Amino acid sequence: MIWNKGGGSISSYAGGAALAALLGGFGLIADEVSEGETMKIDQAVLLALRTPGDPSDPIGPAWVEEAARDITALGSFSVLFILITVVVIHLFLIGRIRTGWFLTVSVIGGTLLSSGLKSLFDRPRPDLTGVARVFTTSFPSGHATVSAVVYLTLGALLSEMAESRGQKILYLGSAALLTVMVGLSRIYLGVHYPTDVLAGWSIGAGWALACAMLAHLYRQRIASKA
Repeated sequence: MIWNKGGGSISSYAGGAALAALLGGFGLIADEVSEGETMKIDQAVLLALRTPGDPSDPIGPAWVEEAARDITALGSFSVLFILITVVVIHLFLIGRIRTGWFLTVSVIGGTLLSSGLKSLFDRPRPDLTGVARVFTTSFPSGHATVSAVVYLTLGALLSEMAESRGQKILYLGSAALLTVMVGLSRIYLGVHYPTDVLAGWSIGAGWALACAMLAHLYRQRIASKA
């Protein structure tokens, strides 16, 4: 994200530009979705991933669909709640209280943001049955949003503690890969339109980046007073 081992930022300008791009991307997608401009391409992508004549059946062998279900669970609230709880407890036990609270507030805030946006846009889910059970509206994808918040924030925290460039790449790359895989699984299973996932990635990554930038500024302020 924006931290290096010494605690400085790679570039506050780059971080601000990335944040503006992510938020601008979300706004553009949201505007197009609200006007119904994306529905044709959304439906075309979903149907391309379905067995001809049976929209409820994703293409490919049964094990691929099962694998997609396993991957999509990595972005579920249950799995992410367990993961974050364990990590926060670990941070408290090793004396990193502020980091633990930062992670908690970041994830809760991102989750509330996702729920609020869903209520605001109130987009119906794709009309595909028999694929997976869903309980909320479609835009933006909650799995894509919250997995981006959780995994990218964790990746940034691990990167901060990394001792080599290779470790940083591993942590941030793994976080990004998990986020992308969760989002793609939602499209493959047909429970979200592609634009739902793109919007979720944008706002989730933007939230994670904003939290990381605020945390960095706070650390700089504390360091300047020391």
